[in-house]
Amino acid sequence: MSGLSINAITKRFGDFAAVDDVTLAVPHGSFVCLLGPSGCGKTTLLRMIAGLEEPSAGAIVLDGEDITTLPTHKRSLGMVFQSLALFPHLTVGDNIAYALRIRGAPKQDQRKRVEELLSMIHLSGFADRPVTKLSGGQRQRVAIARALALSPKLFLLDEPLSALDAKLREAMQVELRQLQQRLGITTIVVTHDQREAMTMADLVVVMGKGKILQAAPPIEIYRKPADAFVADFIGITNLLPVETDGAGRSSVLGAAVPELACPSGTTKATISIRPEDVRLTTPGRGTLDGTVTFVRDLGGTIETFVEAGGMTITAVATPRERPDVQVGQTVGVLLPAENCVVVKS
Repeated sequence: MSGLSINAITKRFGDFAAVDDVTLAVPHGSFVCLLGPSGCGKTTLLRMIAGLEEPSAGAIVLDGEDITTLPTHKRSLGMVFQSLALFPHLTVGDNIAYALRIRGAPKQDQRKRVEELLSMIHLSGFADRPVTKLSGGQRQRVAIARALALSPKLFLLDEPLSALDAKLREAMQVELRQLQQRLGITTIVVTHDQREAMTMADLVVVMGKGKILQAAPPIEIYRKPADAFVADFIGITNLLPVETDGAGRSSVLGAAVPELACPSGTTKATISIRPEDVRLTTPGRGTLDGTVTFVRDLGGTIETFVEAGGMTITAVATPRERPDVQVGQTVGVLLPAENCVVVKS
């Protein structure tokens, strides 16, 4: 099968399973983000794909070839490390051409490939510049070009943008995604930044405690999270307790939500509702009433925090929709049933 197949991969360090029975299909040419908190197993999984760690069990297949035990240099992959690992004593061109030189490519072919890649990363004319004289974003581009010099089948990146400032990081996210789309190369990125994953990925793989908790397109992960952990990790959400009776009626924080459907036989559950789906209205006209405890104006959005039923509910609105509320004011909080997702706790 074309693409990357990870079949029941496990990695143990003693009695600890860093990656526990992970199976994942990555279609050829897709962009995948492995997302999760520190220690969830995402970097260990990437290192096994790269051949830098040996699996304790399972198999890794690339374009139909079992590469589980294949040495790293024979796997036809390019990799960008978190530290970038550029050679400080070499020029930009020599860094990019390093793998080609090691493979014995003619100098003319090396120069041609370096020029192609520098043009691709918008650094034409930088071949003779020392890498120590580059900005953070320029060094990032050079590391990407070096990894692509041998036209690999698979492109791996381990938190490649984490050292950049916020504005440059967002610009590089777009550039990296556009570059990947132009090349059509299968790409896997490890990140703990959910915004980064949402920006770049065709497929987001959320990991926790060595397992895949959910693998789906970004909008599905955001709108239909598999459980409370995924809902809370991807963006901001309100996780609220739900109680149901035998007749199928549901209530949130003691207030009835007539159209909210819970799984059959459920008496207690949790719903996730995104702040942008919560609406504030006049008292008595929402799902329940609450008291405004804080209002935060972030320019592009206004966040309103409301205490209701012993919990804090966050509502987000645009400046055009800005609610006319003040701290200490009683408001109605509307929780539309169609925007409430029942999740596993």
